[in-house]
Amino acid sequence: MSNAIKSMKLYTQVERIHRDLESIGIGPSDPVSVDALTPFDQLHYFGTEAVDAAIAAIRPDATTDILDIGSGFGGPARYMADRAGCRVTAVELQPDLDAAAADLTQRCGLADRVGHVCGDIHDVDLAPGQFGGAISYLALYHIPDRAAVYRKLYDAMAPGAGLFVEDLYQKRPPSQGEAEILRDALYANTMTDLDGYADELRSAGFEAPDLLDESTRWGGFCTDRLDGFRAARPEKEAVHGPEVVEALDTFYQTMCDLFLGGTLGGVRVIARKPG
Repeated sequence: MSNAIKSMKLYTQVERIHRDLESIGIGPSDPVSVDALTPFDQLHYFGTEAVDAAIAAIRPDATTDILDIGSGFGGPARYMADRAGCRVTAVELQPDLDAAAADLTQRCGLADRVGHVCGDIHDVDLAPGQFGGAISYLALYHIPDRAAVYRKLYDAMAPGAGLFVEDLYQKRPPSQGEAEILRDALYANTMTDLDGYADELRSAGFEAPDLLDESTRWGGFCTDRLDGFRAARPEKEAVHGPEVVEALDTFYQTMCDLFLGGTLGGVRVIARKPG
């Protein structure tokens, strides 16, 4: 799976984050702050605003262990550890993303609070009741058998622990062409409608999951992102080169088409383990 997911253009050319940092004067071995990283290490919609929402929902503190599934460059994990003082275990499938994330965490001085684990969440050992909360941003739809992940996650969470997820869902059945795009461009493995999503959570044991439909807001974000990216294309090409920029442009356009065409939706999930 770690190789197949590279069909998604957002996950190729991982070294671009180092070029972004170099473009603002931060070298490849320089210390870096969480705030300096946030324009580049949040691979989800609305950046740290969405992580602030998770902090408000879960309310972690220095005694809380948080699990981050599909942690990418480690942006949400570092931000949450920095702002809330909690400890975060960041699980990422892709070795290059995981290695880059661990390096950035070390350079931020947060290695004592953010631990990086490279592996498939289906296979990672999680102790029963280990975590006081869990987060995931735009990652669970990649994972085959998401329902099994929720069951495993439920067992690994302490009674009363909160769950905060942002994910993609299917608003309507895709055409054959759209299904191929979802498979190849987004590496979508578990796509359900909102009712199906809620059923997975309830079947795992989570009580009264709250699902907020973010489709309109995320569609607007995608449109604004594409417009801003194209307006800054010369500067982007100077940093990354035309091949990387074209790949990202294609991906951003694809997301606009799927959201605005009514095939794809976005959901924010807030749930809790009873106790």
